[in-house]
Amino acid sequence: MATLTTKFATFYPFYLSEHSNRICRRLHFIGSTLVLATLVYAFASGHYATLWLLPLFGYGCAWIGHFVFEKNRPATFKAPFYSLMGDWVMYRDMWLGRVSF
Repeated sequence: MATLTTKFATFYPFYLSEHSNRICRRLHFIGSTLVLATLVYAFASGHYATLWLLPLFGYGCAWIGHFVFEKNRPATFKAPFYSLMGDWVMYRDMWLGRVSF
């Protein structure tokens, strides 16, 4: 039986191929950054009610990127868990220069 890591390693190239449009990738990056900033703000300030913004920022930015610029269905609909993992790996890879911003 394949491990989660092995299955994700197979999925990630597909995930990247679904993000070939630069604006789509940038919207993912913006959405992920807003998610992190909101988490820090909510826990640092005690304003936990702002946590409702997490899916709006994360999925909102990503889905605009897919539907408007990439012109495809987000991978979230095909593989939600791997898609979430892929988003954070791509975010890290963008910071490290492995995926172009």
